[in-house]
Amino acid sequence: QLRYSVTRATAGHAYDVISFANISRDTIELRNVVPFGAISTNVYITGLGDHGLSRSHLFIPNRVPVNVICPDNAWELGFACQFAPAKEQLAALTRRDRNSLQKGQRRRFETVLYPGGSIEYKQWTESYTGNWQEALRVIFQKNMLYDTASFNNALFERSDLAWMRHSYVMHLMQAWDKSFYDSDKKKYVLNDFVSRGKKLYGGDDVIGIWPTWPSLGLDQRNQFDLFRDLPGGTSKLKQLSNELRKNQTKFFVCYNPWDESTRSEGHLAGLAALIKETNADGVVLDTRGASSKELQDAADGVRKGVIMYSEGMAVPKDMSGIVSGRVHNALYYPPMLNLNKFIKPDFAIFRVAELFKEPIRREFATAFFNGYGTEINMFAPGIPSWATEQYQFLGSTSRILRENCLNFTSFDFTPLISTEHDSIWVNEWSDGQKKIYTIYSIRSNGFSDYLFNVQPKTGFHFVDLWHHRLLEPKGPIREEQTKKELLGAKSNAIFSKWLINAETAAFDSKWLGTNNEGAVDCIAQLPELIKAAVNGDELVVSADSGTVLKIWAGAPSYEKLPNQFKPGSNRLSILKLFDRYEGDLVIQLFNDGILLDETIVSIKPGTPRRISSIVKTGIKSNEGSKQSMISIPAGKFTFKESHGDEFIPYPKQDVGKEFEMKRFLMEKYPVTNREYKKFIDATKYRPIDTTGFLKHWRNGTIRKGEEDFPVVYISYEDANAYARWAGKRLPTEIEWQYAAQTDQLNEWPWEQRKPVTRREEVITESLTVTSIAGIDSAVCNLGDGKLYPVGKYKKGANPFGLEDLVGCVWQLTNDEYITGNYKYVLLKGGSYFKPSSSWWYVQSGPRELHYRQFLLRVSPGFERNGTVGFRCVRDVD
Repeated sequence: QLRYSVTRATAGHAYDVISFANISRDTIELRNVVPFGAISTNVYITGLGDHGLSRSHLFIPNRVPVNVICPDNAWELGFACQFAPAKEQLAALTRRDRNSLQKGQRRRFETVLYPGGSIEYKQWTESYTGNWQEALRVIFQKNMLYDTASFNNALFERSDLAWMRHSYVMHLMQAWDKSFYDSDKKKYVLNDFVSRGKKLYGGDDVIGIWPTWPSLGLDQRNQFDLFRDLPGGTSKLKQLSNELRKNQTKFFVCYNPWDESTRSEGHLAGLAALIKETNADGVVLDTRGASSKELQDAADGVRKGVIMYSEGMAVPKDMSGIVSGRVHNALYYPPMLNLNKFIKPDFAIFRVAELFKEPIRREFATAFFNGYGTEINMFAPGIPSWATEQYQFLGSTSRILRENCLNFTSFDFTPLISTEHDSIWVNEWSDGQKKIYTIYSIRSNGFSDYLFNVQPKTGFHFVDLWHHRLLEPKGPIREEQTKKELLGAKSNAIFSKWLINAETAAFDSKWLGTNNEGAVDCIAQLPELIKAAVNGDELVVSADSGTVLKIWAGAPSYEKLPNQFKPGSNRLSILKLFDRYEGDLVIQLFNDGILLDETIVSIKPGTPRRISSIVKTGIKSNEGSKQSMISIPAGKFTFKESHGDEFIPYPKQDVGKEFEMKRFLMEKYPVTNREYKKFIDATKYRPIDTTGFLKHWRNGTIRKGEEDFPVVYISYEDANAYARWAGKRLPTEIEWQYAAQTDQLNEWPWEQRKPVTRREEVITESLTVTSIAGIDSAVCNLGDGKLYPVGKYKKGANPFGLEDLVGCVWQLTNDEYITGNYKYVLLKGGSYFKPSSSWWYVQSGPRELHYRQFLLRVSPGFERNGTVGFRCVRDVD
């Protein structure tokens, strides 16, 4: 009933002409003309279902068909790529010749042939190598569906128009929208709208104003008159336009080519005048899917850089005349993959979305998956309650698009790379240096697994840009793949692959099939340009390239600001940057707004971080401070530690490390009451919080006989005040322990011929404590509860000559730590007081030289007590 013939045409691209003729008496409907046939081993595109606008689907073996957007003049196209047993691989495209129809009716996807009717299809066949996406590239991208014999790329090579291809958020609003002009207050409020958008989605790249339809035609005023009659006229619009530009937002006006019945004014002259009067950056071409040389020339005659933005999507043959256009919202539930982006990646596409029917997360998700922007059309009145949450999601997608815009306009774009799982898709975007993978899923229960193959490279790493975490690929995995799985080889082959894991959020299954379905992820392969490490409270970050380093507490967001630094070597205090924040620190390197690298370092909640710093002393001490000082020689020292209850964790950042110690001086004894009194008399020092300060004195006077007792009832601040006056400072824990242990790592100060400590471990409710016995009472106070004058235990001196290191008073160190909500300083040496009725007490008495005890910080008055004193050190270099 249907006869066809094939002839060869050689003009331009060689193609075959396939003629179909209805030789029956019946009406025949012709549809889905697919090269090589729609067979399961091919990748092909043809219609599926009965959707009026988006019937085209991409069929991949063993996968769910993917709904795709094709150009508006190629609804009925048929594409296929074939894997033949031989090495040569073929791809072909069929397109209907609209002008050849005889006795029939042309519909979007079908051709109706009446008896005696006929139609011709053109079929182009190409050879290619590689995966099926390369077949698609040859026909769609390199040959642009054979829609034009040659393509004039001049507009896309103009630097003044290039900004549009890197824009991702646009709002179109009507002039009577209260977000534009408040008629009650009689003032423009557009800047307030822009400011709110900055915090939600990084602000608008474009805002377009529409004062014409549906008001145009009410009277004789033409479309340009309606702009001029807005409050303040076009001079006010020009002021708004200039203000927007300062906020990195461009201003668009609309153009209605159908306006022919109102006041006569030349379209080109009127548009040029409007652009000049408003200082507009672009024009929305209502009802048009293409521009014209005349329109662009009219704009260029005013100034360079003015964009023509079509209401519809330009087809390939028209793309040379316009650099941007829409995925129209007439296609309310848009297909997931837009092949127009693949045809011309540097063509700026915006998906039209409307905030009024239902939540529209899918709109933002699929635009992100396709690497283009979103036009939020505000023509419908009202703003739903869910708008803020949707805008925040848009902020997450738009940030990645903006920071990686060079990838999303690169022609090295590979759609739908192979995945290990179905119903979750991956696009690959490469700019030659880094790769970006956008991921879209309709798995409502979420996804977290190894998903697709990557190629690790030395000097590069993988980062999940959506969740901001570092990834490690799994592999190499050796496996067999057959020609059935699209290798196209005669025999099975063995190859290795590396898999990367992806994660997408779960969503309520009720959203499936709506414009709120879906979840996304984004993974990048980036050059490792940032070196970052955390050492306690110190964050060390360096980079040798780029223009700025950004450091975030947690995931980047438009609702907060990062700390910014110049590349190079940076040593930073986490506490000063982020206060008591604990968690991930996201570190990003940019070059003029383009992401070069990202890495993440983490602070586990509750990790103690040293927040104190060392201020070097002068070589000479204050004449008022006469205590003799012991020279501690330079040497190597390995820091080891012990401690009691770990309910509040102790710091681990220095444990096990070897240190090169410089020579310094340390006071032979703890600071005494006599020495502290000299400081009080000389400086009139009085702390702000006096609670408990020197409470063992009487009316500011030392008790008789206690002049050479170690000073107690002082706080960390009180001790530091004395040290500064004396030209000294508190020792760090490592300095104190090295001076006490020497490089021999002695457990106790005195000469030891054999271990003098017996350790008896007692486990009580998971608490490990140590009982110490066998220490001679001639070398230190064993914990009798009585403080004494310094220098009493001469036999307890260490090899350097330091005395009263243990069993005297707990001795403050300079080291202050933050651990979550707590702060503490570290004490050394134990004290003369040893409670014994419970293991729950602080385990005091004389303590091993490697033992540490925290002093929790509340206030100076709370911290001052009768068992804590200090001794000082002085730098000599």
